Amino acid sequence: MIKKIISICLIGILVGCQSKKTAQENNKTANGELTMLVGTYTPAGADAGIYTFRLNTETGTVTPLSKAKASNPSYLTPSADGKFIYAVSEQADETAAVNAFAFDKEKGTLKKLNEQKTMGTDPCYVITNGKNVVTANYSGGSISVFPIQKDGSLLPASSVFTFEGSGPDSVRQKTPHLHCVRITPDGKYLFADDLGSDKIRKFNIDPQADATNKKPFLSIGTPSSFKLAAGSGPRHLTFAPNNRFAYLISELSGKVTAFEYADGQLKEFQSIAADTVGAHGSADIHISPDGKFLYASNRLKADGVAIFRINEANGMLTKVGYQLTGIHPRNFIITPNGKFLLVACRDSNVIQLFKRDSDTGLLTDTQKDIKLEKPVCIKFVE
Repeated sequence: MIKKIISICLIGILVGCQSKKTAQENNKTANGELTMLVGTYTPAGADAGIYTFRLNTETGTVTPLSKAKASNPSYLTPSADGKFIYAVSEQADETAAVNAFAFDKEKGTLKKLNEQKTMGTDPCYVITNGKNVVTANYSGGSISVFPIQKDGSLLPASSVFTFEGSGPDSVRQKTPHLHCVRITPDGKYLFADDLGSDKIRKFNIDPQADATNKKPFLSIGTPSSFKLAAGSGPRHLTFAPNNRFAYLISELSGKVTAFEYADGQLKEFQSIAADTVGAHGSADIHISPDGKFLYASNRLKADGVAIFRINEANGMLTKVGYQLTGIHPRNFIITPNGKFLLVACRDSNVIQLFKRDSDTGLLTDTQKDIKLEKPVCIKFVE
């Protein structure tokens, strides 16, 4: 009888602790607090490459949490449940890799699980569907697929797709350069932006493929690619919240291309300049959570973010403003509540925090810079 009472008490304590932890997590979310991860380019001998912070999305207050060692983690992505982080090591040799970390989003701490070679140099983008991880390998002209084990660690690459092709820019398009991989909103396809060949390459997804059944995650789609304007240099792709439209920022042309999207097909209907000074350094693209505004960053000249209003009925873009930023705004992100836009300015060694006007889409610098050496990727975990 005594043992039974003790067991009941222990169960009550454990349930109580779990409920308390869940309540704390829900309270943080309700108060607009997110865990923020930042990937950087790391100098030789650096003791860290990934940094974590607590961001209050109501006030814009940022609190440092932790850091983890990684070599050139220039792009990273969290799993859907926030328990794992996958980060590239962007290296120009055989050490190029993708890293798996276990993540405690409350403490902001990362524990490295393992790493796998990407079999393609300069991996610069990574995504996951929870069962597989895919990297875009810029100099390798390839994409690599890695099955995820139950503990979140990665198996060696199960597939490496290497491409051929070139573009008219003899310096920057001599060979294929894969810069972004995105799963379509319906989960059926993967699009891979090839800056070197002026193509968006298409793959079919097998959603059942995992480390256990060893089924191929990707197969060549039909058509195998969508051709873009010669010399445009497609870089990053994003989808509107309504899933009807897709938008591409091209690095070399500096233009945003708008597409209708339906069942794996892209139909172009607009091209509009984000870079109006011929910098040939456009970088990132994101849409506000309400679907009303699109933002695209530009580097090398007049560094900043172009702002467009989206016609939600037909997807057409109208330019409404331009916000100057620090030097080399490679990557940026918008908070889930739409109140702030954060820009990673690589060569100014800061992350700038801008307040968004939800009616006009325009940005105001809050002057709450986060000082960090060579920040190039920002992600949130709720």
